[in-house]
Amino acid sequence: MTDLGRPAASPAYRWVIVAAAAAMLAIVMGQLVNGLSVFFIPMEREFGWSRGSIALINTAGLIGIAFGGIVMGAVADRLGIRTVCLVAALAVGSCVTAAAWADQLWQFHLLFFLAGAFGGGAIFAPVIAIVGSWFPVGAGLAIGIASAGQAIGQGGVPFAAAFLIEALGWRGAMLALGLISLATLVPLALLMRDPPASRHPGGVAPADRAPPLPPGFVVLALSAAVLFCCTCMSVPLMHLVPLIQGYCISAPDAGGVLFVMLIAAIAGRVAFGRLADMIGPIPSYMVASLWQTVGVFAFTQISDLSLFYVFAPVYGFGYAGVMTGVLVTARALTPAKGRAMLMGVILAFAWLGHGFGGWQGGAFFDLTGSYTLSFANAAAAGMLNLMIVGTLLVMVRRRMAAAPA
Repeated sequence: MTDLGRPAASPAYRWVIVAAAAAMLAIVMGQLVNGLSVFFIPMEREFGWSRGSIALINTAGLIGIAFGGIVMGAVADRLGIRTVCLVAALAVGSCVTAAAWADQLWQFHLLFFLAGAFGGGAIFAPVIAIVGSWFPVGAGLAIGIASAGQAIGQGGVPFAAAFLIEALGWRGAMLALGLISLATLVPLALLMRDPPASRHPGGVAPADRAPPLPPGFVVLALSAAVLFCCTCMSVPLMHLVPLIQGYCISAPDAGGVLFVMLIAAIAGRVAFGRLADMIGPIPSYMVASLWQTVGVFAFTQISDLSLFYVFAPVYGFGYAGVMTGVLVTARALTPAKGRAMLMGVILAFAWLGHGFGGWQGGAFFDLTGSYTLSFANAAAAGMLNLMIVGTLLVMVRRRMAAAPA
């Protein structure tokens, strides 16, 4: 029995959910968000394709995640999280394995789109929504820990793939990643469960009370914000490795910089999740967004490997808080009913922003022979995100101040 107004103790199994979610996000999102970055130059050499064209493979996967997240979020609301996670495990493993034999651009586009739609789309929004639902109190920290798995994957997958490419060639590396995905994701998916029914007085947890703004407006505002936010975020994720390689630095060393950046991002995601519990989701989101926007262009001003290693973790710690801020803010401002689908809509625009940012990074490099304009565009997109989020914060505070006690 709990005191009135205090949440009932959640089952201990919720931490298994967090750990399984983090591991799945590491494997899936590490491959689909920026895992292709270390394949740019080997594919460019073999096929003669431009970097913009190769970046479109990644964009196809992110578009798949965008639309798949909406559909699979609705499926998760109806059929449960375990079903969609099993679909994701089979989709990612099969598609990445098949990509080892592809030799036409359209084949890569199709395979990565399917991996995104039925893999990344089934994993990201539904899993994050479920993690938050297991934690009526302290969801910011739990979501931060789960999303830290993505940071581990975004650093670990390209780092490991760089060595696999050197040992096995890019096709052998792609095959290895696909088989590893199948072997690990299926058991992890079987661990996932939907949360138990609410045991709060009146059946409503504090985090599930009516949000201060209409859901339709929240979805519209956050969708616009994350579109620009992730346009900014994706440029260093997709192009930092080839940017560094442009200074005659080896692929493993360049991948090592990205790995160090994303190791720091693990701590950043957890820290900003905790910060969201302390100062509120939107202020935490704004702090991280400002950090990312100020820091992104600085990468083009560095040419020494040691300086890349110094700056990358500083940038990584702050930029990582952006995705935690997005996830916790979306959870706080959407109603519990249909949350997985609503978060899927918001995150669809995040992945579209990721795809656009990665593509424009390659396209402007092809036009100018330099990454300067690509990273400048990223910073401009970050400023637009800050303007939208700042406006949303003002509106929420005004609405809450005007609401009855």
